[in-house]
Amino acid sequence: MALDNAPLGKSSDYPDQYDPSLLFPVAREDNRRRIGLEDGRWPWFGEDMWQAWELSWLRPGGVPVVAWAEIRFPAASPSIVESKSLKLYLNSLNQNVFSSESQVTETIIRDLSRVCGGAVHVQMRSVDETAAAVGRPDDCELIDNEAVEDVVYDYAPDSLLANGPEVTEGLCSHLLKSNCPVTGQPDWATIFIRYTGAAIDRAGLLRYIISFRQKQDFHEHCVETVFTDLMQRCKPSELMVCARYTRRGGLDINPWRSTSPQDGLGPRLVRQ
Repeated sequence: MALDNAPLGKSSDYPDQYDPSLLFPVAREDNRRRIGLEDGRWPWFGEDMWQAWELSWLRPGGVPVVAWAEIRFPAASPSIVESKSLKLYLNSLNQNVFSSESQVTETIIRDLSRVCGGAVHVQMRSVDETAAAVGRPDDCELIDNEAVEDVVYDYAPDSLLANGPEVTEGLCSHLLKSNCPVTGQPDWATIFIRYTGAAIDRAGLLRYIISFRQKQDFHEHCVETVFTDLMQRCKPSELMVCARYTRRGGLDINPWRSTSPQDGLGPRLVRQ
């Protein structure tokens, strides 16, 4: 993973002029090859939905505007955007004059689409509007109180087992934690798994999720690893995996991968 020139983990000056060159792409292919996928053939649909909470620019005349935005990167794009570089890029808008909100939106779409190699969607939101939040979706059962034996903190895909009756169900855990592969800083998330297939052993699934606790990887890569492991070891006929990560640096990242293009994330969580 070529991150030597990325701003992550380095001291960075606060940008005061618009600068799209701050954006740093990270190729998805390296991780996908590492989990056994080759030749651009990925067994999922999905996207990475980022929520950017610290977004500002200047109106003509110099009065600032504040907003927040939903930024959606297609999972089929060749690259993700390194998170600190996105934060620095968004900060570079702070002292720039834009004629309208739509001009800001178009600028962000153009710059992010260029750097990730796919069509990015951006939805601006007012900080004055009420946004719904839930602890977890009603259709997902919490597994965090399952009796787990031999807890491990090293990645353990062999914990996954599906040998129950055919079911369609949603499962949830608030205990997903991984670490940034560059800085070692913790990343916290709630993970949702919806599937149709032989019932997954819930204690084994929880043990597996806990085993990510010292794993160093990006958010998107963690979700793709979970999806791939579940498909290979539990063989569901339908599967959706999504993780809603908590905010760091004014950004939270919410990847989802699914066998169906119709799936999505649902409302944000209270911990975000």
